[in-house]
Amino acid sequence: MNPDRADPEHEAFASAPLQGRPEALYILLASLFVGALVVTNLIANKFLTVNILGKDFILSAGVLPYPLTFLITDLLSELYGRKRANRVVFGGFLASILVLGTLWLGDQFPAIADSTVGDDVYRTVFGNTWRVIGASMTAYLIAQMVDIRVFHFWKRLTKGKHLWLRNNASTVFSQLLDSVLVVFVLFVGTWSPSQMLSVILDLWLFKASIALIDTPLFYLAVAKIPPWLRGGQTTSPGNT
Repeated sequence: MNPDRADPEHEAFASAPLQGRPEALYILLASLFVGALVVTNLIANKFLTVNILGKDFILSAGVLPYPLTFLITDLLSELYGRKRANRVVFGGFLASILVLGTLWLGDQFPAIADSTVGDDVYRTVFGNTWRVIGASMTAYLIAQMVDIRVFHFWKRLTKGKHLWLRNNASTVFSQLLDSVLVVFVLFVGTWSPSQMLSVILDLWLFKASIALIDTPLFYLAVAKIPPWLRGGQTTSPGNT
């Protein structure tokens, strides 16, 4: 199968009831998406440098698993359609709210004397998590929805051809938007514009680089997964 060729079967599971392999993969992708998103928010307070090809990127640790979420939403969009991809995005949003509420609740009760993590350490690590998750969720919802819409815009415009274009055009643009929003919400008024711009560029270049690197994986998945989902069937589930 040539992934660049228009193939309606890539979205064969957009409206058909999910069961068997399509249901299992959908649940797996949704679980990986939510897991990556929650981890992103929990470790976002740590900033670090990553050297790639001689370039030092100043990043939040939360950026490390975050590109996986865009790859997953592109896969969901390609295989299951926009509506089912959007459901996973909203599911991730609700999971993040649950994490935020649980962290707040954990701070309402004093730690015992022998607790491995005392109140001060807990508050140091999670004290501004509400702001981190608030910034992340603002950027996340907007960027992920834009990613899905732009993905399908390019898919319609190219009549299903040029998989690399819709994968990278949607992800690179939405990740720029995500980087601008999260840095602006988190640091406006506390960082100088030049500091914010530097971090935005590093975040975006790192995310965009990962998006380009994972393009072969996306091609491979789109070529191999639909036949596996159909389990050898010659007709699309949407047509039966």
